[in-house]
Amino acid sequence: MTVTASDAHSAVQTLTQSSDTLFLLLGAIMVFLMHAGFAFLEVGTVRNKNQVNALVKILADFGVSAVAYFFIGYWVAYDVTFFADANTLSQGNGYELVKFFFLVTFAAAIPAIVSGGIAERARFYPIMLATFLTVALIYPLFEGMIWNGNFGLQAWFEAKYGAGFHDFAGSVVVHGVGGWIALIAVLFLGMRNGRVKAGKHTNFAPSNIPFLALGAWILSVGWFGFNVMSAQAVNGISGLVAMNSLMAMVGGILAALVAGKNDPGFIHNGPLAGLVAVCAGSDLMHPLGALFTGLVAGAMFVFVFTYLQNKTQIDDVLGVWPLHGLCGAWGGIAAGIFGSEALWGLGGVSLTVQVMGTLLGIVVAVAGAFIVYGALRLTIGLRLSEEEEYRGADLTVHRISSTSND
Repeated sequence: MTVTASDAHSAVQTLTQSSDTLFLLLGAIMVFLMHAGFAFLEVGTVRNKNQVNALVKILADFGVSAVAYFFIGYWVAYDVTFFADANTLSQGNGYELVKFFFLVTFAAAIPAIVSGGIAERARFYPIMLATFLTVALIYPLFEGMIWNGNFGLQAWFEAKYGAGFHDFAGSVVVHGVGGWIALIAVLFLGMRNGRVKAGKHTNFAPSNIPFLALGAWILSVGWFGFNVMSAQAVNGISGLVAMNSLMAMVGGILAALVAGKNDPGFIHNGPLAGLVAVCAGSDLMHPLGALFTGLVAGAMFVFVFTYLQNKTQIDDVLGVWPLHGLCGAWGGIAAGIFGSEALWGLGGVSLTVQVMGTLLGIVVAVAGAFIVYGALRLTIGLRLSEEEEYRGADLTVHRISSTSND
């Protein structure tokens, strides 16, 4: 049997498509698993009477997010719909379908982030509605601008400044947007009852440090799928991304260890702060730049979260605004600093553009959240009653507690 050049080319093309599809599928599964990390991080942080609610919210949010993104969000971001026969959709080994799976796990991270900030006093179904609107409209609006060139924003950046806004794996697009949306939601919901006594702030201790640690570990491991698999193709795999993710994670751990004075909550959030910050420039930075990025992020999280809890009316239960909002914004800017050739990076990035793009992401997130959460607060309400909050969301919403003797 004679094998022609055309046959060989076709076989190679099929193998490449299959490999890319499998590569992205593994990434989607790893990022999907990260949602278990979000769940256990919240379960371990909230009080016992809200643990069931934390678990249910994350899973329910994912289901709502998938529907919102399938019918609206993915179309807004990429001008792609799935209203075709299965034979058409499955062409190219179904790569485009797996791409949707991968990207919907990113989109669903937005409400998972918000969930940690508004825990213990939010009504269930109004928050599900907020999740739908956020994933259908707010997140994909900015996602499409950055990752699909919508509205000519990236073309304008390149023409004006010689480089587009660089966010390889979503420091700003995912984490920054999610964190700033969470801040607005937290402000609309107000402080939990009992947080201020006799004019002094009272901090509620985490209910389960092992669960909190488990959540941090799941997120940290899954993050390598979040970052490395953002290449979306086998030929885009970069050991530099993996190494930079590792170094930023380590930087976050060490900074939180020192700044947090051995506090286990801070130490287990430290690696997450570093990983949030390195997403944007993980494919550009030198490992030393990634390490410094993580160090700054870890220290920033500890100091800002401590200040919020002790000095302000912002009751961000898991500290998702400093962890995702501020560290995400720092990551967008850090890509412009440590991605430059002057600091041993690969170059092709503009600090001016990184600052502008980061600020735009914040504006989109804040404006969108004001509209969504503001409208829901005025119409159907966002918060549990004082009695419901006292009983806890587990019994109030789900009619069951996390332990049989509660």
